[in-house]
Amino acid sequence: MCKIICITNRKLCRAGFPEQLKKIAAARPDMVILREKDMSEKEYSELTEISTEICKGYGVPLAVNSFWETASELGIKRVHLPLHILRNMSADDKAQFDVIGTSCHSVEDAIEAQALGAGYIIAGHIFETDCKKGLAGRGTGFLSEVCKAVYLPVYAIGGISADNAAECIRAGADGICLMSGFMQAEEVSLFTDTLRARITI
Repeated sequence: MCKIICITNRKLCRAGFPEQLKKIAAARPDMVILREKDMSEKEYSELTEISTEICKGYGVPLAVNSFWETASELGIKRVHLPLHILRNMSADDKAQFDVIGTSCHSVEDAIEAQALGAGYIIAGHIFETDCKKGLAGRGTGFLSEVCKAVYLPVYAIGGISADNAAECIRAGADGICLMSGFMQAEEVSLFTDTLRARITI
């Protein structure tokens, strides 16, 4: 089944972040990646503890983004790392986690990520997005090339909506990642149900 992954950005929330995360977790995406790249590690650790409890209450896996030492300290077994961090981790560092994902922006990145022991890849950005203003999307052709180059699950990111999600799946992606859609939706369950309906067509 195609996966739906929520990437957080608390600054996009119309309401408070914990309240929005509760709505997201209740809609049961396949994973939440706690991105929040502007925080100090201490601030991030505090938010991670709150977010872990919320996600655990709904049985939704939460992945720590970048701060893998924080994940280790809190006993969280899922991390999502930039490729440059994954490159510098030792085998013992990696062995602490059940799932390690990374973000890739080229076929070469994807092949390297696989060799470094990544368990999944997020490939992007596929469509034009406000998060990367002025940069054209790499397109579903790029996504298809990444999917063919590795045997790992590949999840598409960047400008994805209910209107274009199915294009990513047809290109070979195992799922999709969304940020603003989850952060700003008032009816998150309805939003998620619509996505699931579109990607299973």
